[in-house]
Amino acid sequence: MSLSHQEGQSPADDITDDWLFLSSDSARPEVVEVRREDQETEDKGKLRSKLVSAWNSVKYGWTLKQKSKFSKSSPVIMLGKSYELKDEGEREHFRRTFVSLLWLTYRRGFPPLGGCSLTTDSGWGCVLRTGQMLLAQGLLLHLMPPGWTWSVSHHVFKDDMDLESRPADCGQTFQEGSNKRSRKLSLGSLLDRPTEPTHRKVVSWLADHPSAPFGIHQMVELGKSSGKKAGDWYGPSIVAHILQKAVAAFADLQNLAVYVAQDCTIYKENVKRLCERPPPQSWKSVIILVPVRLGGQELNPAYVNCVQKLLTLKCCIGIIGGKPKHSLFFVGFQDNNLLYLDPHYCQPTVDITKKNFPLESFHCKYPRKMAVSRMDPSCTIGFYANGQKDFESLCTTVSEALSTSAETYPMFIFAEGHSQEEEQSHAPTNLTYIQRTTKCKRVDTSNSMDEFVLL
Repeated sequence: MSLSHQEGQSPADDITDDWLFLSSDSARPEVVEVRREDQETEDKGKLRSKLVSAWNSVKYGWTLKQKSKFSKSSPVIMLGKSYELKDEGEREHFRRTFVSLLWLTYRRGFPPLGGCSLTTDSGWGCVLRTGQMLLAQGLLLHLMPPGWTWSVSHHVFKDDMDLESRPADCGQTFQEGSNKRSRKLSLGSLLDRPTEPTHRKVVSWLADHPSAPFGIHQMVELGKSSGKKAGDWYGPSIVAHILQKAVAAFADLQNLAVYVAQDCTIYKENVKRLCERPPPQSWKSVIILVPVRLGGQELNPAYVNCVQKLLTLKCCIGIIGGKPKHSLFFVGFQDNNLLYLDPHYCQPTVDITKKNFPLESFHCKYPRKMAVSRMDPSCTIGFYANGQKDFESLCTTVSEALSTSAETYPMFIFAEGHSQEEEQSHAPTNLTYIQRTTKCKRVDTSNSMDEFVLL
């Protein structure tokens, strides 16, 4: 109680005033201590993020520049195309095509993600990044002319591949014909110029900015409806549903839809309903995402041939996969090795609000390989169809590829009808889907490694 009070003021008033004074946050030691602890926790979180980013930059920056060896005697298959590396022209074509793929990696220094202070996704966002890369490939097919490759007028190629040479090839390097190649690239640069604004626009859609429709901020926000938040681990199935929601919410892509397979099944009637438009408008183009699990703890070898067969199809836009807790974007293979892009290299954020912002960090010039046997069984496979006829052709060619795993259960199936679940926008949480021949049954499980299990 206050020791002095004015005449006419009751002691009770003094008590109330004193209580209010003691309630003030600035005067309560316990509140000050809590705030100090919160600040320390936030500072520790920021320090941890910086250390993780630095570690990833050192670790993956070093390994990124290590060259994978490619054989001249076997073709490289990448997203439906075959390249004979013993031929200089095809080798150069492979290089240009590979470097034209959009490469989305960890970034640091972007605006804080909603609801937290994180300014980097280093250490937790790799599946979101591989999901972005798969979507990017679909967008490039959708918006760019067939066979498009990135203009390299400002991008200098170096010896970014190692070829296993036979004795007769010793001393032969990629420097041969460099003048001739420079003339070819200059001509290609001139031809590519009309498409550069579209290329730059697609990159801006995927940038690390709150306004980017497919950026890390939007994907984290959309993941909240699936119980995910910034800093969580996102599985390939959850990311497939996030991509579906992101495209559906973007007004500038009204002629493109994303369909996510249910119960390891692509329901043709659902795709039709999603893509049909009133006459005289044609079908929407569609990106089809199929979350599957190809084994238990490890990849079932029976599916290796089928995985490779799918990557030979022109309609395939890649696979969100990787090694356990280490997501990679698979785009092709050579012999028993998968070709991939790695999102784990942490780079500074690019300010896409600036005119002519740099594009180099969104493209990778180092093709990497890993043994297909090391592939994590949990993955999401992507396809693209440019309209109704393309979708019908896709159904035929993909079904033929799936038949290569006929000795086991197929990876997924096509069904003529529609699914019982009308809603395509809700990702599963604790459900596992088990496929037996042509029927899929649902069982409840809370400790599953991922949302989909294929036996």
